[in-house]
Amino acid sequence: MAQGTLYIVSAPSGAGKSSLIQALLKTQPLYDTQVSVSHTTRQPRPGEVHGEHYFFVDHDEFRAMIGRDAFLEHAEVFGNYYGTSRETIEQVLATGVNVFLDIDWQGAQQIRKKMPDSRSIFILPPSKDELDRRLRGRGQDSEEVIAKRMEQAVAEMSHYAEYDYLIVNDDFDAALSDLKTILRAERLRMSRQKQRHDALITKLLAD
Repeated sequence: MAQGTLYIVSAPSGAGKSSLIQALLKTQPLYDTQVSVSHTTRQPRPGEVHGEHYFFVDHDEFRAMIGRDAFLEHAEVFGNYYGTSRETIEQVLATGVNVFLDIDWQGAQQIRKKMPDSRSIFILPPSKDELDRRLRGRGQDSEEVIAKRMEQAVAEMSHYAEYDYLIVNDDFDAALSDLKTILRAERLRMSRQKQRHDALITKLLAD
């Protein structure tokens, strides 16, 4: 069975990363493509399900996992830990299922070192003005928060060249098509096709 591919996806807040990933998953069967589920020490929010939205663990368990080098990457955000389990990702990939991981550039750097066969995608907005408009359109942040997000966006976007693929989300349908094209191209890579069609190739080359 061909190994699945880990896709690392990064973008500034408001670029449409999460929407694109969710739209892609709706077009892919679960046995083909899934989204990574992270571990966290924060409390579940209403409607969140353990193992579906996050794996909820306490601080002691999370620290123990750090000590065992169980995470591909981890970070502390506002007093809570978040991390991507190496074992969980590897188990899914071993079944031939692709995994999408929504993460920032710092986490992406950590993961690429530990899983060099992963593929990384960066999503850009068409302009700063459009990014600002999208952030304001959410209607949930103050001017101060929006200004901070814009500042963080520039810092995030400065790392775009570290990624394998670049998508500009100007038109959502076109950006989604680009994302699907990346998956198809990766499936057709020689290394994956040799795994997938090993028996056929052996027969074709037999005397």
